[in-house]
Amino acid sequence: MAEDSSEEGDRKYRAFIRRMLPGKPTNVWLDLTQTLAPLLLLSAIAIFAALHFVRPAPPSTVTIASGPAGSRFNLVAQRYQKILARNGIKLVVLTTQGSQDNLKRLLTAKSGVDIALVQTGTAPDGDASDLVSLGSVFYVPLTIFYRGPVLTRLSELRGRRIAIGPAGSGTRSLALALLKANEIDATGPTQLLDLEGEAARTALLDQQVDAIFLTGDSAAPETTREMLHAPGIRLFDFPQADAYIRRFRYLSKLELPPGAFDLGENLPPTPINMLAPTVELLAHSSLHPALSDLLIEAAIDVNGGASLLQSAGQFPTPAAHDFPISEDAARYYKSGKSFAYRYLPFWLASLLDRAVVVFLPVVLVVIPALRYLPALYNWRIKSRINHRYRQLMALERMSLGDLSAKQRSLLLERLSHIEKGVISLKIPGSHADQLYVLREHMQFVRENLSRSSEQSAEASPSAAGQA
Repeated sequence: MAEDSSEEGDRKYRAFIRRMLPGKPTNVWLDLTQTLAPLLLLSAIAIFAALHFVRPAPPSTVTIASGPAGSRFNLVAQRYQKILARNGIKLVVLTTQGSQDNLKRLLTAKSGVDIALVQTGTAPDGDASDLVSLGSVFYVPLTIFYRGPVLTRLSELRGRRIAIGPAGSGTRSLALALLKANEIDATGPTQLLDLEGEAARTALLDQQVDAIFLTGDSAAPETTREMLHAPGIRLFDFPQADAYIRRFRYLSKLELPPGAFDLGENLPPTPINMLAPTVELLAHSSLHPALSDLLIEAAIDVNGGASLLQSAGQFPTPAAHDFPISEDAARYYKSGKSFAYRYLPFWLASLLDRAVVVFLPVVLVVIPALRYLPALYNWRIKSRINHRYRQLMALERMSLGDLSAKQRSLLLERLSHIEKGVISLKIPGSHADQLYVLREHMQFVRENLSRSSEQSAEASPSAAGQA
């Protein structure tokens, strides 16, 4: 009966030892996996976050709405086309009716128009919150030619036949605004005709109309020059130019000296005040930054030189009138092209620009994390050795109590089990010295336990003899 009680006590003590001693540590491969997993997860998150913000490559084809064939708008767009072609971008130039038509196409999603030349003062027909300006690129002076005695005010055209350009043109939009300010509209005796460009010039020469309005989006430059030399035709002077530019903020006053158009014939013979809106290069806010830079660069080449109406470097300018300047355009006007686009071919700079965004998290997250990877791995390996030390210390604390010989034997058995686990432990050779030091400490504990067992055995016969 006593023997059964002793066996029950030993069984309970064995179970107690298992509960008190720490369990098995993980193996080396699990250590490595647990070490790398946080780093890989953090790197993946950083790279995916970067990919979320990286912009795709700029499109290879872009469409611009220009103006009627042969107009200044159309000619400027064709020059942009050649410059973009040198950088591998195909610019499709659409001939249109003018500024109003350009803006309407830009606002129509299905039109396929990405950018447009639009005269300032052109009112949008719909929500234009998605449109931004890449800057003003040139003046489009309003030239009014007429027959008859000298006129000093537009109101003197009341009751006349006036060609103001077709619907959709910036010329018509500006002409209607100026005539309305002079209380002239189509409901009165004045006839407002849709003629433009060459057709308007022919009608004036044939006395079919009394006055014509021309601007760059509806007439070729040759048409304007020919009108200056036509007999009986006068160029309207705006003596009230200062009043007009205060009332219409998008207009500028241009002063032409005598002989500005023709020195030999001294045309015009007297100083002329002209009114001129500017032309803005408009785009959707989603326009690729690289294309924005390329278009402004083209505008600098095409529109940046000195001319009769502007000084060198005056255009393009970030001055915007009807639409906000885009962030990419503002950045370009402030600091120019980025380093990559300044010194590398466009396609290579575009590739590098996107690659930098992707590799940025690698530089900022992965590489610094790799510096700490060896230390983290060493910590994981040392933690396994420290785990065995904790087992050893726990076992030694148990040996301090008043134990029976059987219980000490169980502790020695457990110590052997721990040592066997240490021997079978798979760790790098760089940590082998710590493993052998651990085994020396285990031997120290074993000797103490064996010594205690012998002392208990010697004390037991002596106690029996005294009894």
